[in-house]
Amino acid sequence: MDLSKVGNLIYNLRKEKGMTQKQMANIMNISDKTISKWERGLGCPDVSLLPELSSLLGVNIEKILLGELNPNEQFGGNMKNLKFYVCPECINIITSTGTASISCCGRKLEELEPVKVDENHALSVENSEYEWFITTNHPMTKDHYISFVAYVTGDKLLMAKQYPEWPVQLYFQKFGHGILYIYCTKHGLSYQLI
Repeated sequence: MDLSKVGNLIYNLRKEKGMTQKQMANIMNISDKTISKWERGLGCPDVSLLPELSSLLGVNIEKILLGELNPNEQFGGNMKNLKFYVCPECINIITSTGTASISCCGRKLEELEPVKVDENHALSVENSEYEWFITTNHPMTKDHYISFVAYVTGDKLLMAKQYPEWPVQLYFQKFGHGILYIYCTKHGLSYQLI
């Protein structure tokens, strides 16, 4: 661990938050000399202080210990880079349009890899003038159901959360051709072109 990098990061993040060393120390119930010591690279926060420091600075503990944030390269608003994450504990759905470090319920989440839809998960898509009407015969039991359906075009994402024991009957405003992403709680993420 590079203490000078850790200290420099703490200093910059504290400044971003508009706090003095004294204010930060008061919030954390430690001395401002301790903060000064960290920022000069002469020491590292105690493990017991890392969760509070992480919350206060709005940065993951891992990033504090690495001493760098490593921002993503900026890509345009293209939804072709869309990534889906689903928490296995609470079924929370998270998306990103670039590289991200995502966690939920205390677990780091991995990006879902979509596979081409099979016959059992293919959605029926009816084309009307302004909307897509989407249905399926997929089981919607408590243990096996479609959790969400997302319609993605080059610049838009429309998502509908689904629930067990409810039939899938969706309307998405039509924005031209795109991709439907379907997340089944047993079989994962699949896609079909529309």
